[in-house]
Amino acid sequence: MTLFDLSNISGNRYVTVIVDCIGIDDLLTYRIPEDVELQVGDILSVPLGNRQVGAIALQISDTSAIDDPETEIKEISAVVSSGIFPKTYWELLTRTAEYYRTPVMQTVKTALPPKLLDQSHYRIKIKQLDSPAANLIVAKSAQMVWDFLQEHKGNSKGLIRRYIQQKLGRYTGAGLRELQKLDLVETVLELPNRPQPKYEDIVVLIKVPDSEITARQTEVLTILQHQGGECSKSQLCKLAKTSASVIQNLENKGYIVISKRESLRLGGKSHTVIRDRPKALTPDQDLALQQILKAIANNNPSHFLLHGVTGSGKTEVYLQAIATVLETGKSALVLVPEIGLTPQLTDRFRARFGDAKVNVYHSQLSDGERFDTWRLMLTGESQVVIGTRSSVFAPLSNLGLIVMDEEHDNSFKQDQPQPCYHARTVAQWRSQLEQVPLVMGSATPSAELVFAQKQQELIYLELPNRIGNRAMPPIEIVDMRDEFKAGNYSILSRKLQGAIAEMLEAKQQGILFIHRRGYSTFVSCRSCGYVAECPHCDVSLSYHDPISPTAHQPKSAHLRCHYCNYTQIQPKSCPQCNSPYFKYFGSGTQKVEQELSKLFPNIRLIRFDSDTTRNKDQHRLLIDQFRAGTADLLVGTQMLTKGLDIPQVTLVGVVSADGLLNFSDYRAGERAAQTLLQVAGRAGRGEEDGKVIMQTYTPEHPAIQAVQSYRLEEFMQTELEMREALRYPPKGQMVLIHLSSENAQTVENSANELAEYLRQLENDWEILGATPATIAKVANRYRWQILLKFMPDVLPNVPSLEELRMLVNSKAVRVVIDVDPLTIL
Repeated sequence: MTLFDLSNISGNRYVTVIVDCIGIDDLLTYRIPEDVELQVGDILSVPLGNRQVGAIALQISDTSAIDDPETEIKEISAVVSSGIFPKTYWELLTRTAEYYRTPVMQTVKTALPPKLLDQSHYRIKIKQLDSPAANLIVAKSAQMVWDFLQEHKGNSKGLIRRYIQQKLGRYTGAGLRELQKLDLVETVLELPNRPQPKYEDIVVLIKVPDSEITARQTEVLTILQHQGGECSKSQLCKLAKTSASVIQNLENKGYIVISKRESLRLGGKSHTVIRDRPKALTPDQDLALQQILKAIANNNPSHFLLHGVTGSGKTEVYLQAIATVLETGKSALVLVPEIGLTPQLTDRFRARFGDAKVNVYHSQLSDGERFDTWRLMLTGESQVVIGTRSSVFAPLSNLGLIVMDEEHDNSFKQDQPQPCYHARTVAQWRSQLEQVPLVMGSATPSAELVFAQKQQELIYLELPNRIGNRAMPPIEIVDMRDEFKAGNYSILSRKLQGAIAEMLEAKQQGILFIHRRGYSTFVSCRSCGYVAECPHCDVSLSYHDPISPTAHQPKSAHLRCHYCNYTQIQPKSCPQCNSPYFKYFGSGTQKVEQELSKLFPNIRLIRFDSDTTRNKDQHRLLIDQFRAGTADLLVGTQMLTKGLDIPQVTLVGVVSADGLLNFSDYRAGERAAQTLLQVAGRAGRGEEDGKVIMQTYTPEHPAIQAVQSYRLEEFMQTELEMREALRYPPKGQMVLIHLSSENAQTVENSANELAEYLRQLENDWEILGATPATIAKVANRYRWQILLKFMPDVLPNVPSLEELRMLVNSKAVRVVIDVDPLTIL
């Protein structure tokens, strides 16, 4: 369909829309009121039946597609947001929806800020509790609904109809109809509570102070003059230490004017940074920059792999390339894998370009902050947007460059909800559609980009040396089997303990990496072998110690499931045999923290994992504390591997490298090598030399050997050969179909029937399954999966999500499709 804008047509105008309503995939037509200006891509609120739903304007015309003159064409209700889709944006969304086999509207909702497409809902309210008509209720269904409403009579707004239906099921509809006939209840339509612009009072000076006003009022006006004659009312009250009444009196006397003005809520602006200037580049940096600048100048959608060892100055190349983009009045999009990395990178960009030019966009912003940042992107102003994977859909209409930092990171892949897109793939499409270069940087490139480099599908830029030609830190491997034989039963080897002691003596800092949070891997009885498992998932519970409780953790020792968050207090004895030898095994960040405190009573520690960084800006706070020297050791999970640049870190310890290797996944070796090299690269970035101590029970593993000698390229070549033999990505392509249900037999039957149907289709693919998932039950849902394997870049006629739902003829079974899955669990 050709999309075009005929918003200036006189007379009757019609808009074709796609609505946000499950089960309605057809395009619908509405009339545009005469006084409404509309553009293709606007977010609308439209009537659908007896409710209001969100919709997107796709086509505007002076003729209706509905031929029947008797059919009533309703008018749109409101324009929620204008100018949502820049040029090529709709094409990017539809391509994403098609490739990842997901409905277009579901893909659109992934790209838009929260609540823009929220649906309205109905509330049911009791008219009169003591109505005589209540005695006339006959049907059991009506009595059940009436009793339920009375139980919740304290809710003055009434109950949402969907909530009543969830609780009472099939009795709801008939029961409500009888209560409405008896005039006992009323139905109230509640429109969605969408984000709204924020306004604040602005004080503007229009007359200089004179002798007619008090000295206090003169002081307030003088402060206002120092602010350039304009200031927000709240800020002026603070600066002048005065009240709103004093300012109001000045307006009454004609010295100032107070007016409403929109105030943008933009995240990441509260932290003060010191401005810096571009740094001198090494010859390798300059060569890389010149090639990127050439592509920017020519609007060339080239794809670059910037392969630089840790500490080689990749970020400085980004900064100087983006400076050129901003000078031309265009914008840059910078993608980072995790929210934890955003504050560090944001500070560097704000120090270079200033607050006004740099904005962040990620899920930890409030709805209002995301809404305002989104609208600022729509203005076309030159800016830098830094964000996580969903930012790949940022509506920058004047894009000049896309940067993807740490491109190898798994966090760029969406697992849920659908579409299960990879930000790197979408960024590559966007680069082509908008004719802008894409720079993908990493010290440990993914197998996909290593393969693309060998196929000459991208431009390879290399930064082989650290800034100042500092040496990469030597990596020493400690065989923990030898430690056990020597009588050391601690989770920290003698070598690592000695290195920490030396670090403390020299008043330096270090990082200790452990692959998992919590205290221990599992809890087991040494008498009968019982293992504490989650009642809702097929996984063991992890032990969490109360040594550093947070607002999200109980203050006593507890067991927690890291899949569904089920929590229970740690039993004092085995629930099965009552033995007191019910202990934890394995180790997590909490246990390492406790062990360190025993070995080094005076050590100052900061734990950096998802338990300690839940709150907004907590990532930045902890890193800033460590930079300031308030701790000797930073103990954390994989968050530590991503972009941390702290010059005073001289020691990096890896408590257990094996935890990264022991996954039933064909990517386990690649991920382990990447993670270990990334964390090793945190050491020795300053004036002092660094060193890395890596503990493992399998020092002979190829990934460990490759990491120790910094030979990732050789290791990746071996990986690619193995994947070619097995038709694994990037030498093959896969689609994973997940099925889950609360009923084990139902999902098993549905999975087997679907697999048999797919085998009958004439496609050049290999079908593995149906089989139970590696973790067969999560959150009380039984999980099965089907894996499709085929040649790369072919993507045969794989059914879409809607088709799969129709093929699985059971509403009790949930279906998810994951194109190019990164994990098979």
